[in-house]
Amino acid sequence: MNPLKEKLSDIDVVLGTKSPRRHQLLKALDIPFTIITKEVEETYPDELENEEIPIYLAELKAAAFDGKLADKQLLITCDTVVFLHGELIGKPKDEEDAKAMLTQLSDDTHVVISGVCLKSKGKQHSFYEKTRVHFNPLFPHEIDYYINQYQPLDKAGSYGIQEWIGYIGVNKIEGCYYNVMGLPLQRLYKELLKF
Repeated sequence: MNPLKEKLSDIDVVLGTKSPRRHQLLKALDIPFTIITKEVEETYPDELENEEIPIYLAELKAAAFDGKLADKQLLITCDTVVFLHGELIGKPKDEEDAKAMLTQLSDDTHVVISGVCLKSKGKQHSFYEKTRVHFNPLFPHEIDYYINQYQPLDKAGSYGIQEWIGYIGVNKIEGCYYNVMGLPLQRLYKELLKF
């Protein structure tokens, strides 16, 4: 039997996100879960840096469930951010912003960091995972095609590695591929077994 499924057999796992990619990824761990989302304004204090930002945001999403978790419930929340040369690149405001972001990422290396928060009624544990992504040079017509076809306006850094731009643009990655998609599965599996 799946060791994680066995361990969580009497636990109601709740995924606190609207992200279809995270739904798909957690489903791949072969554990039953439900999806419950709360509206949270994703803002953070200016003094936070690097991995502190996605951890803070994951914990902020988890805090929306304070006092609402039952005894046998386990909540998973997550946030993923992209850094280029130490500067945070968020989600694009519009197509022009998406073009500018992808032009910046072209022929360069950026870092994707996911912060994950595991929370039960009496316990909370957070962790992060970091992946370096190396992009080939991207031509303007390739960027335009991707944005027009895939509308990546809901994605940090304006791209999904599992989409066309990832197939043609990503030269190599160092670290967890699923982290770049939005949920570091290998680490999550280990942390859930421990939690």
